[in-house]
Order: sequence, then C-alpha cells, then structure tokens
Amino acid sequence: MIRALFLLLLASPAMADGTLEGRLVNFSVLVYDDPARPIFVGQGRTVQVGQGVEFGLDREGAQNGVDVVPVAVDISPQRIEVEFLPGVQGELLTAAFNGYVLHFETDCALFEKVGIDREFTTMAMTDADIQTEVSTLFINMSGKTFVPGQGFGLNVQVADCPLS
Repeated sequence: MIRALFLLLLASPAMADGTLEGRLVNFSVLVYDDPARPIFVGQGRTVQVGQGVEFGLDREGAQNGVDVVPVAVDISPQRIEVEFLPGVQGELLTAAFNGYVLHFETDCALFEKVGIDREFTTMAMTDADIQTEVSTLFINMSGKTFVPGQGFGLNVQVADCPLS
C-alpha cells in the first residue's frame, strides 16, 4: 500500500494549483534607459516562496551612482507586498525602467492577472507600472517618492503551472 502511494506520487506532475507558494523566485533590482546598457544590475537572490518575508534587500554598493533602496518583500500564494524599510526616504531615480524584477522558475505563462491592491498601497502606483512576461514580473518604480513604512501590494492571479 505504501509503495503504491509512493509510485502514484512520483507519477503525478508537481503542480502549484494557481499559487506562488513553493515556487523558486529570483528577485533583483534593475535600472536602465536603454535595456542593452543598464545603469544598475542588482545581485539578485533566489529563494523558495514560503511563510514570512522572502527578501530583505539592503544596499549592494553603488553602480553608476545608483544603489538599492532597502525594502522587505513578502510573497504569499496570490499576493506580493513590498515595504520600504526604516531609515530611508527620498525619490527613486527617473529612468525608462527603475525597479524590481521577480523571475519565477517555470516555463509556462505564470501570470493570468496582476492588480494593485489600492487599499494596501500607500504610494503612487498605476497599472502601467506593472508588466509581465511569461514567468517574470517587472515593477517600475521610476521617479517615485517613498518614506519608511510606505509600500504597495499586488494581487496576483496565477496559472496552474508545474513547479520547477
């Protein structure tokens, strides 16, 4: 009986059932006016989405006078929250793209819909700030002002894609 259950589990594909939970995600910061010549390319970190804050970004060291602004990123099954950490405030550099790139490890079109949670979001965000490409989410923060504790939330509708 146990052997049959084990074989059944091996035979079924790993599915995420429309969730970000359990997925591998690489989070990085990217700034450019021309994508072929980036101003800043963050180090990026890969983690598995689970309980609590996935990323606590800190400064990485300036590239072309630009550095990471410290934020906390919490990813839940159908939600992403980003909050600016204590001790930092200002205005983010204006560029064609200055923001966050979240790349989820899967080959299918992961995002069916992404929307800004207007009740949670405490900064100026528009739908145009959010773009998706297959399994990658781009959040453009170019020119936005921020203070500690301010942030935004995104509600995400996720396709049933196999976990990698």
